Amino acid sequence: MSSRIRHAETPFFRKAPLDFLVGDTLEVSVRIPEGDKERIQVFAGRVIRKRGIGLAETFTVRRIVMGEGVERIFPMHSPRIAGVRVSSRGAVRRSKLYYLRGRIGKGTRLRAILGEIAADAAVAVPAPKAERTEETKSAVKKPAAKKPAKKK
Repeated sequence: MSSRIRHAETPFFRKAPLDFLVGDTLEVSVRIPEGDKERIQVFAGRVIRKRGIGLAETFTVRRIVMGEGVERIFPMHSPRIAGVRVSSRGAVRRSKLYYLRGRIGKGTRLRAILGEIAADAAVAVPAPKAERTEETKSAVKKPAAKKPAKKK
């Protein structure tokens, strides 16, 4: 890419770059204009492709809606993208996950990467824990011991 083009594109780049990889599950918040107002619509799915450089950089997100695969291509530096949240990281060994198009159901699952994002997701949405008090401890019944089988 020539330095002139790079210099001309620089003001239009995102201030904070989007941090995700192919295989990650994203929630992309998109600004939708309706008349003189705007609303935010969330498109959640798995990133199957990233391509391009500069302002032409795009990423493709795929999800299944009512049994049909829906793919949407987003420009990386578009002002219409309000934000991107990574809900889980996927461990993949390919740069393009086109093979997911031919799979359905559990075949579309990817191995999850347990790490920072998984820890952040767990901290962000803590699961409610039921604390046991003395009353609840005594109320919990212990399983009955198994009786030995009768001999014939």
